[in-house]
Amino acid sequence: MKKSLILFFLLGVTLFAPISNYGCTNYLITKGASVDGSTMISYAADSHVLYGELYYWAAGQYPDGTMMDVTEWDTGKYLGKIKQANRTYNVVGNMNEFQVAIGETTYGGRGELQDTTAIIDYGSLIYLTLQRATSAREAIKIMSELVTEYGYYSSGESLSISDANEVWIMEIIGKGTNMVTDKKTKLTANANKGAVWVAMRIPDGYVSGHANQARITTFPKEMKKSLISISSKNLDKIFDPAVEVVYAYDVVSFAKSKGWFTGEEKNFSFSDTYAPVTFSAARFSEIRVWSMFNKVAPGMDKYWDYVKGNIKNDAQFADGTLNPDHYATNRMPLWVKPTNKVALHDMMMFMRDHLENTELDMSKDVGAGPFGIPYRWRPLTWKVDNVTYVNERATATQQTGFSFITQSRSWLPNEIGGIIWWGVDDACATVYMPMYCSITKAPINFERGNGAMMEWSSTSGFWITNMISNLAYTRYNVIQPEVEIIRNGLETKFINQTSATDAEAEKLYGLSKVKAVEYLTKYSSDAGALTFITYQTTYQQLFMKFMDGNIKTKIEGQMNPKVVQPGYGDAYYRKVVEQTGDKLKFIGHDEH
Repeated sequence: MKKSLILFFLLGVTLFAPISNYGCTNYLITKGASVDGSTMISYAADSHVLYGELYYWAAGQYPDGTMMDVTEWDTGKYLGKIKQANRTYNVVGNMNEFQVAIGETTYGGRGELQDTTAIIDYGSLIYLTLQRATSAREAIKIMSELVTEYGYYSSGESLSISDANEVWIMEIIGKGTNMVTDKKTKLTANANKGAVWVAMRIPDGYVSGHANQARITTFPKEMKKSLISISSKNLDKIFDPAVEVVYAYDVVSFAKSKGWFTGEEKNFSFSDTYAPVTFSAARFSEIRVWSMFNKVAPGMDKYWDYVKGNIKNDAQFADGTLNPDHYATNRMPLWVKPTNKVALHDMMMFMRDHLENTELDMSKDVGAGPFGIPYRWRPLTWKVDNVTYVNERATATQQTGFSFITQSRSWLPNEIGGIIWWGVDDACATVYMPMYCSITKAPINFERGNGAMMEWSSTSGFWITNMISNLAYTRYNVIQPEVEIIRNGLETKFINQTSATDAEAEKLYGLSKVKAVEYLTKYSSDAGALTFITYQTTYQQLFMKFMDGNIKTKIEGQMNPKVVQPGYGDAYYRKVVEQTGDKLKFIGHDEH
C-alpha cells in the first residue's frame, strides 16, 4: 500500500515505485501446494499511518439506480459516485462470504500513467469487488469493468485473488490523463480512461508471491488448442475453466503507442514495460519474494545477485561511475513448486522473516545494537559523506497496520470454509486470530472505530500489540522470545481448535445456516477477546520483569524478586572499549 507517490533517484536510476512506506508483501499458495488442500494468500498492510482494525461490511440489497460515494482508501479523499450493486455480500477484512480473498502490493510503475480524473482507487477496487464477487474469476471481471467504466485512480498494483479452488495474480496500472473535448457535446473527458492489466492463474501445486514490484513478464496472448488466453474483449469467457490468462485488449498496443515497446507481441513483458526493475525494486521488494521461495524450493541462491540489487561485471563506465542499466537480470520465476507442501503455520512464519540466515540478516550488524534487533528505523535510505546507503526492507516490519493469511477450503460450506487469520502490527508480535468469513460482527477489540492512529483506546487490540512490540524493540534478544511463547501458544490453540470448530459449525449448519453463523461469530469474537486479554496481561508482566534494564523473577514467599542485570553482552562491550580506549577503564580494586 502507499500514502503518496514519491519519485526519487538512487544511484542515478529513477525509482518508479512509492518509497514513502515501501509497503506490503503477498504470498500465494494453491490447493495442490498446501498441506490440507486449502488455497491461501497472505498480506501485510504496511504503513506508518495505517491503524489496524478489522474492516466489516454486511451483505445488503439496493434498488436500481442507487449511487454510492467512493473515497480513496489511503487518504479518505472523495473521488466521486458510482452505481451501487443490487446485491452485496458479507465481507470480513479482505475475504467475503464466498471465500473470495484479495490482497495487494503497490509497485508504482510509470508515474505518468496515474489518472487524476478517475474514481476507483486500488483500495476501493478491492473492497467493492469483495462485496460483489462470488469467485476469483468473477472478481477479475468485476475489476476490469469497474476501471473501464470509472477509471483507475491509483498507481500500479499487484493483486492476489483467491477462492476455494484457484489462486490468481493480477497486475494493473492506469493509462494516464489525456483530456479531450468532444466537438458536439463540448464535454471534456479523459480519452485514456481505464487501465492496462494482465491476470494469470497460478498453476495448481505451485506457489507465488509479490512485494511492491510487478512480477508478470511475458504471457501467452493467443488462443491455443485449449482455450488458455483471452483479452478483455472476450471477458465473458473468463468462466471457462480452460482460461488461465486474461489481459486488457490494449495492454500491448498502448505500450507501442507510447514507444515503450517496439518488438514482436510474443516478446512483450508487462513488468519490463510498465514497471522496470531497479536496484530499489530488487533490494527492497523482490528480496521478500525470494525469502519465501528460498524456504519452500531449492535453487534460489542463483537469484541472490538479482534480489540483492548487485551489478554485473560490465556495470561501470570508463570513468568508474556506475551504469544503472546493468543490474543482474536473472529474474526469479513467477511461481515455483515447493519441495514440501505449505502449512498454515508455515505461512505465519513466512510473514515473520527478517532475512535470517543470509548475509543481510539485520540482527547481525552494528545497526542491531547490543540486543540484536532485526529492525531499522526509517528513512529507508540515508547518506554519509554524500554516499547513499540502505536499510533492509524485510517481510516483517514495525510499521504494519494489519496482516493476514486467508484460508479457502473447498470441502466445506462457504460460510465455514473461509477463515481469515488476521492480526495487527508487526507480524512478529501479532497473534493471527481466526475470523470466519461469514461472521456478522468484528470483535470489539479490533472493530473499526475502536481507537485511531492518533486516538488512544484502552480496549484496542492494535494499541496493546504495539505496546508489546515496542517494549520488545528495547531489548529484543531477551524480551521477544517471551513474546513468542505467548504468541505461539495462542496460535497453536486456535489452529488445534479449527477441526472441532468446523465440525460443530457443520452440525449446526445442517439444522440452520443462521445458527451456524451465530456460532462462528461468537467463536471469532471470543478469539479476539482472548487475544486482547492475554496480551494485556502479557504487557503488564513483561514491563514489570524487564523494566530499568533488569530481569526480575518472582520468588514465592519472599518480598523481593531475584534480579539479574545482563548488561550489554561481551561483543558490545568490546566495541565500546575499541571506541573509548582507556576512558572508561576502572582503576583500583573495589569493583562492584
